[in-house]
Amino acid sequence: MSYPFAARVREIEPFLAMEVMERAFELERAGTPVIHLEIGEPDFSPPQPAIDACHAALDAGQTRYTDSRGVRELREAIAAEHTRRSGVAVPPERVIVTNGTSPGMLLVFSLLVGPGDEVIVPTPHYPCYPNFVRYCGGTPVLTRTEASDGYRIDPDAVRSALTPRTRCIVVGSPANPTGAVQDAATLRALAELGLPLVSDEIYDGLVYGDARVTSALTVSEDAFVLDGFSKRYAMTGFRLGYVIGPADAMRPLQVMQQNLFISPNHFVQRAGIAALRHGAPAVAAMREAFDRRRRRIVEGLRELGFGVPVLPDGAFYVFADARAFGADSRKLAFDLLERTHVAVTPGVDFGEAGEGFLRFCYARPDAEIETALERLRGALRRR
Repeated sequence: MSYPFAARVREIEPFLAMEVMERAFELERAGTPVIHLEIGEPDFSPPQPAIDACHAALDAGQTRYTDSRGVRELREAIAAEHTRRSGVAVPPERVIVTNGTSPGMLLVFSLLVGPGDEVIVPTPHYPCYPNFVRYCGGTPVLTRTEASDGYRIDPDAVRSALTPRTRCIVVGSPANPTGAVQDAATLRALAELGLPLVSDEIYDGLVYGDARVTSALTVSEDAFVLDGFSKRYAMTGFRLGYVIGPADAMRPLQVMQQNLFISPNHFVQRAGIAALRHGAPAVAAMREAFDRRRRRIVEGLRELGFGVPVLPDGAFYVFADARAFGADSRKLAFDLLERTHVAVTPGVDFGEAGEGFLRFCYARPDAEIETALERLRGALRRR
């Protein structure tokens, strides 16, 4: 093309987990079976009541626009369910339903961040956080967390990174890629810094052992919670998420939703209502399976020579130190994909603090995890 693209497009870096997956798809189209440990997608089916509700909604002709904020019944169900999980009363007026959690993230960062503004992002981090910030004209300011400390966010480090241009602090708990769960004292200390918390709680409900998730709403009325149905209910393809925000933020979020996305899909919202009402047994079954798998994959990775100092407390990832096999995580991940047909995500996808690491998703059947470990064992011995 003869004319330049918008500068903001050049600010968005490739999402390496997707790049690996798309190369894996190419191999599969050529007839090579691949074990997918790169993408964060449960191998379970969505709760059957959610599927049935989606079918029924389509049969009933619920295929038109809804209220831009989502149907009232779903917002009430989300508010009630989050109140149950967090212990904080959330009215449905503070909920806006989105076509996945990523559009919710775009709405929130668009509301809070403008050109020249800064956003604190603890790292290693979900790859899209800095990209959303940069897309809105802001600058992500990364504060490092360490495996030796369970990837706890250090409020003092965050305080040292604040400037007059800082607009908000991002928290992911449970975190992608580390599986870390931030305790209540940490969140409280972050809230006391006086800036809005943008809290990604998409993996709440998928925690193990004694770990407990503290919602940002328990420590701050000004927090924005990002959540959805993709992980907890294995509904990734439904593209259904939501934002819970402060009362005075809801009208501008609604106006942006009207303009950017019109409204969430009606029939998918009906599936969300059913998942909230009837999906608890499915979530419990997933959590039990994931707990077993995380122990097995950590054991197997340690035997192979990867560094995994602590078990992840939540989500369904292991962030493993792979520097014994190579310092360039992108090269290592693609090399392993081509040689072993096991897809994993390069650690550098999660920031420079993740370089030398690989992320393994254990939301795959037990037999696939065993096969993946065996394939990796042969390749890494040769390496």
